[in-house]
Amino acid sequence: MTTEGDFERFAQLVRRRRTSMLVDPDRDVPRHLVERLCELATWAPNHKKTWPWRFAHVTGEGRTRLGAALADDMIAADFGDEGKRAKTRSKYRRTPSILVIACAAHDNEMLHQENRDAVAAGIQNMLLGATALGLATFWSTPALTRPPATLRLCGFAPTDRIVGIVYLGWAAGDVPVPGRPPVSVTDVDS
Repeated sequence: MTTEGDFERFAQLVRRRRTSMLVDPDRDVPRHLVERLCELATWAPNHKKTWPWRFAHVTGEGRTRLGAALADDMIAADFGDEGKRAKTRSKYRRTPSILVIACAAHDNEMLHQENRDAVAAGIQNMLLGATALGLATFWSTPALTRPPATLRLCGFAPTDRIVGIVYLGWAAGDVPVPGRPPVSVTDVDS
């Protein structure tokens, strides 16, 4: 049975979660914690039970290979200029761990969209879990959602779509809490 106190602790965790890359660059995130975070993602709603989550954990020199693959995909797609491609080649070295999260495609258009929604909800579960562990995270959207070389590098199917690239590392500082506009709820009564 949950209590008001449980809700308040959860609400504090949600409000504490920040987008940040202020991390200790020399402290690796253990693989078993990455696996636990990915497992949390699989608890997101997926009412048709398609289990669309795909995960790749990128560390070490793999981060350079990820940047190179994405830049190559940008060139092949004639996307971005050389400055954007150069940034893509180096930016994945900002944190010790990178998680590439994709969703499986589906022939049914509604389930195709719901797969993406389930993966996005799963990423939020991961971000909250990372916050609870003291990890800093930054959810990035790649320039291309179906980059062939990147999908191959990550071991994903050619039809999978990348939903997010999450930078992950041990928090090395705090970031300011951004304000939020007041919540507006419309009541619809009988």
